[in-house]
Amino acid sequence: MRFGSIVSGMRAALVLLLTVAALFAANDPWGKVKDLKTGSELRIFRKGSMKPVMAVLDQANDDNIVVVVKNEEIAIQRDDIDRIDCRSKPTGPAVTKQITTEDHGPEGQRPSPLGHPGGPSSSTNTSYSFGSKPDFQTVYRRPPSLKKDDSAK
Repeated sequence: MRFGSIVSGMRAALVLLLTVAALFAANDPWGKVKDLKTGSELRIFRKGSMKPVMAVLDQANDDNIVVVVKNEEIAIQRDDIDRIDCRSKPTGPAVTKQITTEDHGPEGQRPSPLGHPGGPSSSTNTSYSFGSKPDFQTVYRRPPSLKKDDSAK
């Protein structure tokens, strides 16, 4: 009987350990940064800086993020980053071209292929529409640091 209670206690401890491990894995904010696709547009807020760094992601690992800023590749340490916002690559074409042709002429007649004056005619309109970029979304925010209490001396 005693052996059964030990096994059930070990089973409960194992379930608790796996649950805690899963919670830590789910709460890792840097994991979202590592999952970003190469080429994603980033807005990186560094410690002590008011202006964000606009960059394109190259790669991210546990310690830093490698980005391209104005054709220069730089690495930024994870500890130097307060926040990262991401705008993923837009899907579909950035510019859409639409051509519309209308034939004008007397009813029942086909337009002249040479477009002689006074006879049937045609007009062509070309329009362009420019796609907009998606908004930035925050993917990483530095967790609040625990400040040491000076009264605990």
